[in-house]
Amino acid sequence: MNAPAETRTVDLKEGQSRYFNREMSWLAFNRRVLEEAANPAHPLLERLRFLSISGSNLDEFFSVRVAGLKEQQLEGLEERSYDGQTPAQQLERISEEADALIAEQQQTWLVLADLLGQSGVEVVGAADLDESEREWLRTFLSEQILPVLTPQAVDPSHPFPFVPNLGYALVFAMVDSADKEPVSEVLMIPPSVPRFLQLPGTQTRFISIDAAIAAHLDVLFPGFELVAAGAFRVLRDTDIEIEEDAEDLVRTFRSAIKQRRRGRVIRLEFTSGTPLDLENLVREGVGAEHALIAENSGVIGIADLQQLVDVEGHAALRFATYKPRFPERVKEHDGDCFAAIRDKDFVVHHPYESFDVVVAFLRQAASDPDVVAIKQTLYRAGKQSAIIDALVAAAEAGKSVTAVVELKARFDEEQNLFWASRLERAGVQVVYGFTQWKTHAKVSMVVKREGGSFRTYCHFGTGNYHPTTARFYTDLSFFTASKRAARDAAKLFNFISGYVRPKGLELLVMSPVSLREKLNAWIDAEIANAKAGKPAAIWAKMNSLVDPRIIEKLYEASEAGVKIELIIRGICCLRPGIAGLSSNIRVKSIVGRFLEHSRIWCFANGARLPHGKARLFISSADWMPRNLDRRVEVAVPLENSTVHAQVLEQVMVANLIDNQQSWLLDGSSGQYRRVAGDKKPFNLHTYFMTNPSLSGRGQSLEGRKVPKLKLEQGG
Repeated sequence: MNAPAETRTVDLKEGQSRYFNREMSWLAFNRRVLEEAANPAHPLLERLRFLSISGSNLDEFFSVRVAGLKEQQLEGLEERSYDGQTPAQQLERISEEADALIAEQQQTWLVLADLLGQSGVEVVGAADLDESEREWLRTFLSEQILPVLTPQAVDPSHPFPFVPNLGYALVFAMVDSADKEPVSEVLMIPPSVPRFLQLPGTQTRFISIDAAIAAHLDVLFPGFELVAAGAFRVLRDTDIEIEEDAEDLVRTFRSAIKQRRRGRVIRLEFTSGTPLDLENLVREGVGAEHALIAENSGVIGIADLQQLVDVEGHAALRFATYKPRFPERVKEHDGDCFAAIRDKDFVVHHPYESFDVVVAFLRQAASDPDVVAIKQTLYRAGKQSAIIDALVAAAEAGKSVTAVVELKARFDEEQNLFWASRLERAGVQVVYGFTQWKTHAKVSMVVKREGGSFRTYCHFGTGNYHPTTARFYTDLSFFTASKRAARDAAKLFNFISGYVRPKGLELLVMSPVSLREKLNAWIDAEIANAKAGKPAAIWAKMNSLVDPRIIEKLYEASEAGVKIELIIRGICCLRPGIAGLSSNIRVKSIVGRFLEHSRIWCFANGARLPHGKARLFISSADWMPRNLDRRVEVAVPLENSTVHAQVLEQVMVANLIDNQQSWLLDGSSGQYRRVAGDKKPFNLHTYFMTNPSLSGRGQSLEGRKVPKLKLEQGG
């Protein structure tokens, strides 16, 4: 889109756009993740976990974002990004930055491997094995590994084997000892074979699978002589495109998931030193004529280091185990979620407070004879889902159960198809929502018969109904028995299931119905207050800020005098702190033990923040075009005074004053710098792990004062 004409002097250097490039901003985020692998404040295995996460993040980036740009380039599309770059220009910059990032990953691994070795977790080569380890490894390979492997010659009668996305393989040039004929061999390493084999003994020692195989080629290829060898890894386009007029959405997705395995090769990685003739063999064999080609001097597939993170023992090399609290407010009602909600709205702050309360809410609904109906959205539910079990139990108990299962949840499509099938077999009414929009809202509603009438209880979340990720994603769960919330939630589900466009919403704000317009109106109200000389400020926390129209509105607010504090974990296309453009905007990112995932928006509303008069919302939506225009999302105002205080004065202030896990964005360079710890150290994750929440703490904790957080900067 075209940016509106500038009406004031803007301090941008020649050639700089009003926006940062989305892809480069994402790479900057992944660099922050990688930086945590070098953070000495973290235990060693946790540093290794950050390294492996940076690897899996980058894999997904290539398979989705780079794949999309590559398709545009090959189709000759010249559609420019918001910052004015063509697909070809972006791919060139991405390749350069990603290669630098991968080089840093390898250097980080060398450092961590040395430190881990000193701490009792070693990765060794074949030459480092003692006699007993060599005997064990030869036997283990012969009996446990080699039967799973299938070496394949490549010649006119043996076509090159198919290599799936993330596929890892070894390639060899060999000579038959009998007739001296050259042979090319490819050896796929199936996902079922671990990348690292743990050696027996009292010490924790590993050897990589490729090093183990290289030391035993005589077992795998008897009668052949090795000439040269290498290894490679394939990244493919994994995006799924669905036609809007698909007649059978389930059948279409099942077919698309199968086709995804054979997506275009986007990136092909080789170990450095792989001979050119073997590289050419692989390139032609996997059809990588248009792929990005890279050589790697270390571990290919850095994400596979996760296996070492999960090694048994070595508790001192991990974060101390944290057990989340179960909300005291629910305990005080003998565990009865409905009684607690009926008594007062409350917020549960995950992962500090257990996701078990959400599961308990649905389990109690399933077993309560007075519950007549449950409606539930499901975007990502995980592989072992107590939520699904509860919905199945409710349906089997004869209750009316509706589940909105989103088939377009990337990389969870197959799992969601499985859940949908199980739910339907149990008698649940499964709805797949809109073909053109994803249903991303996190809403659950339970209708219960009470005293001759019905009362509806609602749960609204910023995160998924996923018990596993809820242990390390920071999110908010809001429980309420508000009649307005109930009526609006019913309209939301009718919109999804019957295309009945919601009218007269009393509490909720919904996209793509009205969320963009409301956001603009709330920002405009702050602009008007600033011009009238009243306190004007915006605090917002989210995962990504990309939408150019919202960015322009924030620029306008900034230059009108609105103080804006943004906490954006990942992508940020807005340039903060630029004179004449965004002089009143600060952007920080928090990366630490837990993944910051909650979306919280606050508008000062004429009072100096933090203040009880502020407009405060939690939401499932980031400020991206897809969330505002192409997804079903919900924003929920928090009006209860205790809930309002918890989210604004506790959660948001803690995020703003954290100086142990925070990074500040430089609006000119696009670089992030770690916040200097020159003030009194404050780690928001540690704070929430050691202090009760406000709205969920209950009477039993009333005597235990929650420390008052003081904000020294911002609006």
